[in-house]
Amino acid sequence: MARARKVFFRRRKVCKFCADKIDYIDYKDVKLLQQFIPERSKILPRRISGTCANHQRPLQQAIKRARHLALIPFTTD
Repeated sequence: MARARKVFFRRRKVCKFCADKIDYIDYKDVKLLQQFIPERSKILPRRISGTCANHQRPLQQAIKRARHLALIPFTTD
């Protein structure tokens, strides 16, 4: 009796910035940046967030700038 295995297809993640055609990632837009920071205040990697490499680099820079200006906390207590 050969059992048929159900094949699981993982849906490909789409870059939020490419889909919404966002050219510039502003460090002052805290609401947008919070989506890419979990409760431990780490920056989500590309494989989890789904952003492309061209947008992950400016996103990372914007998060670091916002942290430096105390718009986003470095860590949680």
